[in-house]
Amino acid sequence: MKKYTFTLILILFCLYNLKAQNVSIPTFGLEGIKFSVKINNLPDNINNIKVVLSNNEQQQQYLLSVNDSKVDTSISSSLTGNLNFSIPELKNNSASIRIIPGWLSIVPPLLAILLALIFRQVIIALLIGIWTGAIFINSYNPLLGILRVIDTYIINALTDTSHIQIIVFTSLFGGVVGLISKSGGTKGLADLITRFAKTRKSGLISTWLMGIAIFFDDYANTLIVGNIMRPITDKMRVSREKLSFIVDATAAPVVSIFIVSSWIGYEVGLIHDGLIMIGSTENAYDIFLKTIPYRFYPILMLVFVFLVAYLKRDFGPMYKAEKRAVEQGKVTGKDVLITEDLTESTSMFGNADKAKWYNGVIPILILVSGTILGLYITGVNALVEKGVTNFGIRDIIGSSDSYVALLWASFSACIVAGVMIISQKIMTLKETVDAWFMGLRSMFLALIILTLAWSIGTITNEMKTADYIVGILGDSLNPHYLPVLVFLVCAITSFSTGTSWGTMAIMMPIVIPLAVSVSHLYNLSPLDSEIILHGVISSVLTGSVFGDHCSPISDTTILSSMASGCDHIDHVRTQLPYAVVVAIFCMLIGDIPTAYGFSPYFSILIIAVILVAILYIFGKKLDYKFSEVKEKI
Repeated sequence: MKKYTFTLILILFCLYNLKAQNVSIPTFGLEGIKFSVKINNLPDNINNIKVVLSNNEQQQQYLLSVNDSKVDTSISSSLTGNLNFSIPELKNNSASIRIIPGWLSIVPPLLAILLALIFRQVIIALLIGIWTGAIFINSYNPLLGILRVIDTYIINALTDTSHIQIIVFTSLFGGVVGLISKSGGTKGLADLITRFAKTRKSGLISTWLMGIAIFFDDYANTLIVGNIMRPITDKMRVSREKLSFIVDATAAPVVSIFIVSSWIGYEVGLIHDGLIMIGSTENAYDIFLKTIPYRFYPILMLVFVFLVAYLKRDFGPMYKAEKRAVEQGKVTGKDVLITEDLTESTSMFGNADKAKWYNGVIPILILVSGTILGLYITGVNALVEKGVTNFGIRDIIGSSDSYVALLWASFSACIVAGVMIISQKIMTLKETVDAWFMGLRSMFLALIILTLAWSIGTITNEMKTADYIVGILGDSLNPHYLPVLVFLVCAITSFSTGTSWGTMAIMMPIVIPLAVSVSHLYNLSPLDSEIILHGVISSVLTGSVFGDHCSPISDTTILSSMASGCDHIDHVRTQLPYAVVVAIFCMLIGDIPTAYGFSPYFSILIIAVILVAILYIFGKKLDYKFSEVKEKI
């Protein structure tokens, strides 16, 4: 009997010790930055417990408070290297953590930005940034780091369900664009709008409307609008600089803010991963919609283009170009090489002789309406499953599965577009499939960048980059100025690199955790914290669009000048003053006041009024009677 009693006591003792050995700390940390410490199942009679962090040479001791038999707190250490975490009062309770100098955490994203600026190769820059972070995390081992890049960070990015959904949707959307472009649907839509271009003023407004109508893809927008409107605006004595400005200003700014476009999957994907970093369960698509009123630059740039066309006023280099075109009939400057018609030379478009507007409109309507219907169905189903019976549209969108809705819509649009093309005998089945695959291939580069963006986001999250930035800036970083600072950094980066998507990929994983950390540091209310979060997300997206719109090395800027038959430097030189003016007032009247709670809608209205005033004060009106078009076009 004594033998069994002793055995039972021994088992209970071992179970107790096993239960007591519940210590949870991260395996990686930064010098001077707090990390979480959780110890469970402590004896009831302990109110405080001493823990020790030590390496081979030094040690640090901490006295932690115990509540309800557990410790849940955060500590920081000035020691670096592989540290042992132990509890002297309790045997066999230890763990290990590797702590590196804090400044190393900002090296991967800064290196990615620097290399992108120098070499203008975003993929290479992101890969090196990821590799550098992997080296730091894996004991400074460069060989192990490069292996972890592919077998851990990239593979994990590609195995996440939401990431796969984004990749499939983005590919399918590219397929839709390929189908409607190759079948002549996009050109048919453009031809429909050009019927309203009768005078110089209506010609410019028609160009603006066409840029908004082709909202689903910036490349298709640029190539179609520039080439379709060029012969029309030439007859109206509109300078090529003015045409290329309108084409460029209605490409990325339009595509970036529409609820369905070739950008949406990428933007929502970056937001989704940023929300995961901060432990948020909010719907990324819902956040995307909430940030639209804060997208001051693209919204006000579209307003500014309309004002320039409607008021018929220009200033700066653009006025000189317009004066030359109106008074001398020279739509281009001297020694300008006119490019060929890209709608004929590129494999993206075709079947202009069979162009029908409804072949472009119907698939787009299927895409938009399918997304809205999908959001409604998934949102209502989710609410019903939770037992919620009284809900509104905001509740439905907040509970919806945007990825599933986008997948349904894009796949349906592919089917509808394909059936329409084949049934009208515009293309054969093989040609239709080839056009669809061509659209898929057009998104491949974007998907590579997106995958690397997810990977470097994981790196910055593991290395606590945002925590380090908050730690070193401390009280000097006012959260209310964070949106405008983010806009400036993203604008400079995207302008210098010529890529909006690359800038988003580098900045989004940093600024979302940073915004939350700074808001907590200043003890902002949940509402104010939400405003700051929406502000920084919108600033990443809009600042990146600024560079995409203005940079002389941006693909859409180059395509705009080519499609419009404008000298590239003339295009950049004439549109840059307009872009800078709009950006300045968007920062001063938009980003800063709204961070303090001012309504973004009032900001948009005030900025629009200011832009009107600028055009009247600094803009000059030319004598347009020379350029009235008498004949029908």
